[in-house]
Amino acid sequence: MASEHLGIERQAVVEPDLTVPPIFSPIPPAIHPCHADIDVQTAAWAETFRIGSDELRGKLVRQDIGTFSARILPEGREEVVSLLADFVLWLFGVDDGHCEEGELGHRPGDLAGLLHRLLRIAQNPEAAMLLDDPLAAGVRDLRLRVDRYGTAGQTARWVDALREYFFSVVWEAAHRRAGTVPDLNDYTLMRLYDGATSMVLPMLEMGYGYELQPHERDRTAVRAVAEMASFIITWDNDIFSHRKERSSLGFYLNILRVLEEHHGLTTGQALDTAISQRDRVMCLYMRVSEHLAETGSPQLRQYLRSLSSFIRGAQDWGISSVRYTTPDDPANLPPVFRDTPTDDSGEPLDIPAVAWWWELVPRQGAAVPWGRVPLKQTA
Repeated sequence: MASEHLGIERQAVVEPDLTVPPIFSPIPPAIHPCHADIDVQTAAWAETFRIGSDELRGKLVRQDIGTFSARILPEGREEVVSLLADFVLWLFGVDDGHCEEGELGHRPGDLAGLLHRLLRIAQNPEAAMLLDDPLAAGVRDLRLRVDRYGTAGQTARWVDALREYFFSVVWEAAHRRAGTVPDLNDYTLMRLYDGATSMVLPMLEMGYGYELQPHERDRTAVRAVAEMASFIITWDNDIFSHRKERSSLGFYLNILRVLEEHHGLTTGQALDTAISQRDRVMCLYMRVSEHLAETGSPQLRQYLRSLSSFIRGAQDWGISSVRYTTPDDPANLPPVFRDTPTDDSGEPLDIPAVAWWWELVPRQGAAVPWGRVPLKQTA
């Protein structure tokens, strides 16, 4: 529902010079030593498969996507770091080219049809479909490389995550067509999937040559920390990309707009609220992941380290890539991060889709020190 349906009038004041303050990040930075080579290789891959229009591809190859991948897997196998970089660029080819900026982004039914065809090719790359489509050729190549470096189980989870992503961007397209803004709970649920973070998770394992066993991966607390990582990454992305999105023509959707529309906040107030939300989740993430690392297998500990690298890698890339710094119309992004949160409350966020995360730790009031809360034992 749009804000007018709720009787809330959107603020008329636009704040184009919004300054994003330093964001809380307790995770140290790291990067793969071959990051420059991977950037070059990914640019060449994009040209080989003609991903997106010439204009879009020209933008994507300048956005240091290989460096982003190198930050996610700083000690991973170079072949998988390159695979991840190509996959991220392909995702932007889909998202930027069709979902956000293309005509299909306003036609959810037609978009769903295209995405289902691409999904079928990801499931069965030998299928004789979309033989002249660059995105189809790209996903065929990606699937074959996922098979090469991953297990059958990891391939299946990668395809399942692709389905989740496609499903969510069709939901977003329905809002784009109607010009509506989802409420905070629906937006949070949508963002857990349309940020495409779940598709990276199998590659975190591939990058280090192991497979997390189901009895650990499917534990409630392990699933929760992966979702918390997704929340932090997508909220940070919304914060860092706000200038880029708000300056573009037409419909845009991020957490700041949701808070403006449904809570009657100014852009500055929405920014402060979004930062508070992500800080509270970051504090919880650190508590839960630290406990899991103490009791988990070596594979689980590596998985948790990779989740943290994913969070920090997205942060470092978010404040440095021209995708978000928008040098032609500079965004006021922070050059550094802060060591303490703006909100370290142990109380759950008032978002039903994710409030259950806080049930993993004892309730101890509204101001629990963020690094010192014992975790409940979970099955």
